[in-house]
Amino acid sequence: MKSYLRHLPNLISVVRVILVAPVVWSLLNGRPDVAIWLFLIAGASDGLDGFLAKRFGWSSRLGGILDALADKFLLVSTFVCLWWLGIFPWWLVLAVLARDLIIVIGATIYNFRIETVQPEPSLVSKLNTFLQIALAAVGVLRLGFGGVPEWMLQVLIWAVMLTMLLSGAGYVREWGRRARVSGAHDHD
Repeated sequence: MKSYLRHLPNLISVVRVILVAPVVWSLLNGRPDVAIWLFLIAGASDGLDGFLAKRFGWSSRLGGILDALADKFLLVSTFVCLWWLGIFPWWLVLAVLARDLIIVIGATIYNFRIETVQPEPSLVSKLNTFLQIALAAVGVLRLGFGGVPEWMLQVLIWAVMLTMLLSGAGYVREWGRRARVSGAHDHD
């Protein structure tokens, strides 16, 4: 295979980042039908870049970062739009933003003061991302077509909150442990 193809997963992730603008536009301009199609495209491309990276060994540190950023940009932008449009509560959006900010700040400090960070999402973090995607999709469906029961929205909101707290605490605990271990080795 051509060596330039190994960059294909990264290119797909960049395209997902670019999709954020049309998703935001479609949500804020009363086109949730377009947003749903863009979500489907983003979801399929997320699966495709992961498959290609694993199947052909095209994984890279940059790819892991781009993949995570593409997911975060899409989800955070969608959550903010759905809050603005009255679908999501402000405290949910604030909690999602705060957790992501804590993780990014912690990873940055760890990266520059201790060692290079390798993105390693935990199982509960992957579950949280899945639930955030499901919640965003349900929010967009409710915005565009109604018919989504309030209890379903509430169950997903609280499931996102629970897994977000668990994954955030897990990251703080794990990276704190790694920092202590690394600090102990520095004093040997």
